[in-house]
Amino acid sequence: MDLMYRDYRAGTDKGIDVATLVLSKDNFEETVTSNGIVLVDFWAGWCGPCRTFAPVFESAAELHADIVFAKVDTETEYELAAQFGIMSIPTLMVFRDQILIYSQPGALPASALEELITKIRMLDMDEVRRQIQDQARAAS
Repeated sequence: MDLMYRDYRAGTDKGIDVATLVLSKDNFEETVTSNGIVLVDFWAGWCGPCRTFAPVFESAAELHADIVFAKVDTETEYELAAQFGIMSIPTLMVFRDQILIYSQPGALPASALEELITKIRMLDMDEVRRQIQDQARAAS
């Protein structure tokens, strides 16, 4: 996979190894299916709360090297944003074992993001899969 990293503090491509991955429609599915935990920040450069959340997201990425932290620029990846029904930015989505387990708009403070990461790590994924199966059976 060709990884492109971006320095969001400066807002320019640097080709340097920062902690977040730039996602597009071309690498989104592969990223989610190839990694255990993936946090995705849907953002735009004109969005003030997005710019506020960016360094919080980047700092968390540096602390949790075993988790993929990725960003989707909704201005350039509007099809991907539409696919996920992004109506407000920033929106944070979390995938674990290819299952979307969290999706919430709004910029989180660092402490809330750390608490979310802790909860994500502690999830019993067998129980999550069982609950998904139970909901699917109930719906049919």
